[in-house]
Amino acid sequence: MAAASVLALVLWSSGAPSTLYPTYAEKWDLAPVVMTSVFATYPLTLIVVLPLFGNLSDLYGRRMVMIGGVTLIALSTLLFAVAPNVGFLFAGRALQGIGSGLAMGAATVSLIENNPRINPRFASTTATVATATGLTMALLVSGLMAQYAPLPLVLSYIVLLVLAIATTAALLMTPGDRPEVRQRWRPQSPKVPHGIRMSFLIATLSVALAFSMGAIFLSLGAHMIAQFAQTDNRAIIGSLLASSSVAICLTALLAVRVSARSQVWAGAVLTVISLALMVGASMFGSSVLFLSWCLVGGSAYSLAFTGGLGLINSVAPERHRGATLSLLYLIAYVFQAATAIGVGALATSGTLSTAVIAAAATLAGLCILVVVLLKISTHVSPQAARAVNA
Repeated sequence: MAAASVLALVLWSSGAPSTLYPTYAEKWDLAPVVMTSVFATYPLTLIVVLPLFGNLSDLYGRRMVMIGGVTLIALSTLLFAVAPNVGFLFAGRALQGIGSGLAMGAATVSLIENNPRINPRFASTTATVATATGLTMALLVSGLMAQYAPLPLVLSYIVLLVLAIATTAALLMTPGDRPEVRQRWRPQSPKVPHGIRMSFLIATLSVALAFSMGAIFLSLGAHMIAQFAQTDNRAIIGSLLASSSVAICLTALLAVRVSARSQVWAGAVLTVISLALMVGASMFGSSVLFLSWCLVGGSAYSLAFTGGLGLINSVAPERHRGATLSLLYLIAYVFQAATAIGVGALATSGTLSTAVIAAAATLAGLCILVVVLLKISTHVSPQAARAVNA
């Protein structure tokens, strides 16, 4: 399915630099806050792109917007491959963010609209599996190349460029889906359709929780494993980080028949457990605890992300789906950027352990908020309760 391939490519591109961050830091003597800022450039760009262009696929068709997004991702790989300094990394991440912002919303809606089953959770599960697959391969391939291949800072992006070209070719072979009624584009004001605001809030915070955990994994995970587990083997680091995305994929497949509400509940609870493992791993420097953190955190991410998407897919009006999903992603990426920059700043001004503990406390508070909103939602109106239980 072309849309699933696009989602896999988007996550591959976002995760590809993750295992290479320590290499960049050593090469150019960069502080942790610089590398987390490079990571945060991606969600910060999305924060700008999504409100302006989140409704493009509603106006011009999902296929055309996905092709445009994938093309920009392909161009970003060239900036990374030839980067002579950290400025090129910032530019490459910004271009990735623009391309991903266009492609991700369109691909997610395409999965919903071409869903072979009535169950809306099928589309959200497919999206989760596709993104997890892309992220797993990115971390494994980048880690192996960083450790064993010549020119890893070039070859990792050449592989991504080839995949982007192949994905574009696959999209070009799919039928056009431009709406018959042509409308002019104009910037959309972020808004939530009436009647779904409580469901939207719960779904958005659940996805934001997943993205915030992802920010820690992808921006500082390699540094944490290298420092606390005392290994500089990039292949081992990439494999440990990739185990989290394997857990994401397996959990999504196993939970395909679980209601969106139950997935959000379970995602919040497992996130708290994974945060405790993260703090324990940083305190005791245990590779076993790191692996446990990756696996439990991956399952927590999967449930929170899939549950949030499944919930919004069940209530968003068809003609506003692209814009609604774009707003959800917008807010989630704000949380992701804030987490990455905040943790990086704390790690630079203090210690990595302090940053980990502060991040764990903050995200645990977000988990509590999600649980409280779920509880409140069951006492609102029968219609709202049915939506949240979808």
